[in-house]
Amino acid sequence: MFLSLSPKLSAGLLAVASAVLFSTAAHAVPEAQFQSAYVQFTQAQSGDSAAIDKAAESFAALLATEPANPVLMAYAGAALSMRARTTMLPWKKMSYSEDGMAQIDKALAMLKPEHNAVVQNGTPGALEARFVAASTFLAVPGFMNRSARGAKLLDDVLTSPLFVQAPEGFRNAVQQRAAQLKTTAP
Repeated sequence: MFLSLSPKLSAGLLAVASAVLFSTAAHAVPEAQFQSAYVQFTQAQSGDSAAIDKAAESFAALLATEPANPVLMAYAGAALSMRARTTMLPWKKMSYSEDGMAQIDKALAMLKPEHNAVVQNGTPGALEARFVAASTFLAVPGFMNRSARGAKLLDDVLTSPLFVQAPEGFRNAVQQRAAQLKTTAP
């Protein structure tokens, strides 16, 4: 037996249900899937060259399921940029680096106030996307002219009122990166 509702009430319930569904689903993939890709990413970032392709493929697949998720886009771009370390061909190195950074730029442009909420990894999405971008921009060679923007993004994360609400592991990673930047700054 079906419940009969007025068209106006039905439309209202549909709108509320859609808003709830899309407010949670549009900005987060299941945490287990994210964590699997994240582990590969951190291994790649730590110098495990075998994990680079896995991380890039994993984040590209996650991004395909959630193309409007700026956190996934930032990680996918960062992993793609890391692929530059996996080839000896100069044009491939540039292609991976430039394509990855373009993806990160797109992720940063997508950030909106709703990304101040937790998106993935227990961290406000805006902070995580900016930190991934900052770390990537600070890691690329100087001739790519991204270090100043990376330093600015890192400072934006550190000075954000959301920073104190972020998980301790995230705060420690940001503070450690900031300390590294201070020791390498001219």
